[in-house]
Amino acid sequence: MSERVYIFDTTLRDGEQSPGCSMDTPEKLMMAHKLVELGVDILEAGFPIASEGDFEAVDAVSREFPWAQVAGLARCCTLDVERCAKALARAKRPRIHTFIATSDIHLKYKLKKSRQQALDEAVAAVELARRYVDDVEFSAEDGARTDIDYLIEISRAVVAAGARTVNIPDTVGYSIPSEFGVLIGKVVEALGDTAVVSIHCHDDLGLAVANSIAAVQGGARQVECTINGIGERAGNASLEEVVMVLKTRADIFPYHTCIHTEHLYSASELLAHLITFGPQPNKAIVGRNAFAHEAGIHQDGYLKEKTTYEIIDPRSVGVPEGKLVLGKHSGRHALSQRCKDLGHDLSREELDALYNRFLAVADHRKKGLMDEEIIELLHGGRKPAEAEQAEEAAAD
Repeated sequence: MSERVYIFDTTLRDGEQSPGCSMDTPEKLMMAHKLVELGVDILEAGFPIASEGDFEAVDAVSREFPWAQVAGLARCCTLDVERCAKALARAKRPRIHTFIATSDIHLKYKLKKSRQQALDEAVAAVELARRYVDDVEFSAEDGARTDIDYLIEISRAVVAAGARTVNIPDTVGYSIPSEFGVLIGKVVEALGDTAVVSIHCHDDLGLAVANSIAAVQGGARQVECTINGIGERAGNASLEEVVMVLKTRADIFPYHTCIHTEHLYSASELLAHLITFGPQPNKAIVGRNAFAHEAGIHQDGYLKEKTTYEIIDPRSVGVPEGKLVLGKHSGRHALSQRCKDLGHDLSREELDALYNRFLAVADHRKKGLMDEEIIELLHGGRKPAEAEQAEEAAAD
């Protein structure tokens, strides 16, 4: 049977922290509306201690979407936890997400604390958070580089203190799938059914999604991710990619999410509108070229049977349909189909003549030709006869 994987969206928190991605409260509310429509399980709305704006955003999202499970982030200290609890005071389903670094490199150079100190502070923070909310998540920052015995020790301690979810982040994107999957498997085995094990992967080596999937195979049942993969440095695991990997390859991954995938593209578009940039054109699932075909061989196969080159139905992620880009790599079949779409059914001779003119233009163009340029080529680069006759009559 398929097991459920919970989607924890941190677009409004970790994603928004990255350069060029800052959003004010009204913008966060717009994005939150789309995320709720998308069906994310937990919506991390901000880091209340970080700024007044983040506090207001967590409070506003909590009030605007009472049926949603809203999370706020807090370091493992009293001030942070209490500030987070206050921001979540009007949430119907609040979650306090508290964290502390656990790797030796972070403990030594950043926190200047011993392992025992970090463990004690983690336990105290979880116990304090439980006074305010029933749902507490603990994150072991830089968990992927943390000694496994200590990671298990602190995970067990915070669960005993009341945490329902234990998150193991690959904070600096250092891990690889085979390694990370084994690590998560050990934590899952140690905790058993006492808590949900979550993961939060960064993309510094381009492996955030692969590591997330490996972690799910290792037993993680919550994935923390963002729309378009935005986030610190190289970003987070892309929500749309994680979800569609599990959905598309359900034959080998017996897991499912409750994401309404038909809203993925519109969520990506909205985020791009709110921040300073969108996804790269070749971005999987939501990029401009994700369902575009230019090579003639690909176009020929696509026109005969779409599944020859499309493993995902574009409509399933909110894209109306795939598209054929007419460029220098395109073939006669695609050009003929475009002409038919434009209302011109050409003979073999007419198509051959047009194709030669098309290649002469396309070979010197970096981008594909627009429909109006195809129409112009249909007339051999000259004005239609009707237009020429009208101009001659006007001249007379």
